[in-house]
Amino acid sequence: MISVKEVIVVEGRYDCNTLRQVVDAVIVTTEGFGIFRDKEKQAMLRALAERRGLILLTDPDGAGQVIRGFLRGIVDPAYVKDAYIPDLIGKERRKTAPSKEGKLGVEGMKPETLLRALRMAGATLLDAEGALPEPAALTKADLYRLGLVGGDGSAEKRKTLQRRLSLPERLSANQLLRVLNVITTKRELEEMLFQS
Repeated sequence: MISVKEVIVVEGRYDCNTLRQVVDAVIVTTEGFGIFRDKEKQAMLRALAERRGLILLTDPDGAGQVIRGFLRGIVDPAYVKDAYIPDLIGKERRKTAPSKEGKLGVEGMKPETLLRALRMAGATLLDAEGALPEPAALTKADLYRLGLVGGDGSAEKRKTLQRRLSLPERLSANQLLRVLNVITTKRELEEMLFQS
């Protein structure tokens, strides 16, 4: 089992149970939107972030993005990494019906998908597999130059890129920039965009 240094934050207990089968880590649940009013848990997350760092691993639906945004607002961004799972249509085995948006959440992901998401986020892996090297930093200006922000059709170009990289469709341009800085370099991104 792979050990992760950072504290991983997920939405609920089923997400936590699934993740515990994949990694050895401190995992904290937000209890969905419960985190909005739980001042003690908010303070605990800030303290954990300062000591070990946080990895946010929420579902790719609208609720997951709201929770992720809230957490990024209460914790110093220097201590936060974002892990994203792909948008996959389906339903978790324990449920009788799919979620409102029809997408699988963290609990419905395969172990290799969760590990990939953690590696892409830059998780500090504490076993023989090691962490991925830091790629060269992309900037918002690079995204503009490549037509991914600020121009006609930029939103559609971002969505096409996100589908190609199996990233959630609801990423903002800033979230996409953070993810790209973990998974690619300027050169690789340019090659990918100009091959299409």
